Amino acid sequence: MTEYLIAFNDEWVGDLTDEDLRDASRATSTLRAEMKAAGVLIFTGGLDDAAPVFSVDASSGSPLFTDGPYVESKEHLGGFAVVDVADEVAARLWAGKIAVACGWPQEVRRFRYATPGVPSPGTA
Repeated sequence: MTEYLIAFNDEWVGDLTDEDLRDASRATSTLRAEMKAAGVLIFTGGLDDAAPVFSVDASSGSPLFTDGPYVESKEHLGGFAVVDVADEVAARLWAGKIAVACGWPQEVRRFRYATPGVPSPGTA
């Protein structure tokens, strides 16, 4: 199995009403249950945009913590799912389902290596 990150950028989410957000929440909850039942879901979550953000750089040998993103960027990760699937075709299938459930675009990236010590879904 291969692990993929399916993520979205907060800027890709349009202006949504409270009802739009409730609809997306219901749809993604249903989809999470489907992904768990299929044995592909490792983790999913949205990031708290109201929480403090900090960076850490240990290139000098000691951790140096600073407020905010390390690199200034308009792009901010809004949420993501990590799935363990057979191949890119399966990753595309689940990413498409997530995009439909959320109502906004998703980006898909394959992990270089499987997470050490984390059994594939359904093997634990």
